[in-house]
Amino acid sequence: MHFVDAKGILTGSGGFCGMNVYRGCSHGCIYCDSRSRCYQFTHDFEDIEVKRNAPELLDSALRSKRKKCMIGTGAMSDPYMHIEKELKLTRTCLEVINRHGFGATLLTKSDLIMRDIDILAEINENAKCVVQMTVTTFDDRLCGILEPNVCTASRRFEVLAAMQERGIPTMVWMTPILPFINDTEENITGILRECIRVGVKGIVCFDMGLTLREGDREYYYAALDRHFPGLKQHYIETYGNAYMLPSPDARKLMSVFKNICTEHGIMCSANECFAYLNEFPEKYKQYSLFDQN
Repeated sequence: MHFVDAKGILTGSGGFCGMNVYRGCSHGCIYCDSRSRCYQFTHDFEDIEVKRNAPELLDSALRSKRKKCMIGTGAMSDPYMHIEKELKLTRTCLEVINRHGFGATLLTKSDLIMRDIDILAEINENAKCVVQMTVTTFDDRLCGILEPNVCTASRRFEVLAAMQERGIPTMVWMTPILPFINDTEENITGILRECIRVGVKGIVCFDMGLTLREGDREYYYAALDRHFPGLKQHYIETYGNAYMLPSPDARKLMSVFKNICTEHGIMCSANECFAYLNEFPEKYKQYSLFDQN
């Protein structure tokens, strides 16, 4: 890792702002879009850039905001990668968010988030907190290939159940679904069965497939050569150099996904999920002097 003094920490405005305390990742997921060259990394992806002044920048930014909103993290880099255990920058930022009365939503694959369940529950009590976890397969063996340096899928569902027990709403990102690898009805229904069991509020699934761009394509294909010999050639013959790589069974699998979610009252529209994540609650009614008890 290497340290930088960032100039700013929040992106976006209005009802939702995002932040990334780290840049790069150590989880080693074979499909990671953040490796794409379009994001203009000037260092190795595994050489994590640490924004050491993130808590101070966040404190200053939240002080100047007139209206409270949700603060999200995890879209580009996991807030709970390995170095967070030592540095605790994500936790410090959560303490800043809680102190100023803002909401928080975090997207991770790591059970290190359990360390912070106390502050997450406090944020949710005072405002709103949503914990999101990415789950691409319910098979722990396959999970170890696709996402080698982070906790198993079964452990992630344990984390989601623990959050639910503390009253913290949860969501799952069921993406990407990799053609010819985890794009099976057995995998989709297996994930959904666990989502139902642990009571997730919504599931984000844009489609059944994968996107590849320059930078992450090369990394992904190298992983296919290591773990799925011959599959890279099948990808090239099927998709060429396309950005979007839909599963051949995408239509059927999306139908299964939507039907099961609808049956169990789980949000499955990406727009609906994002609207919920972005919504900051008005927890306290403003009473008029003329209101009667």
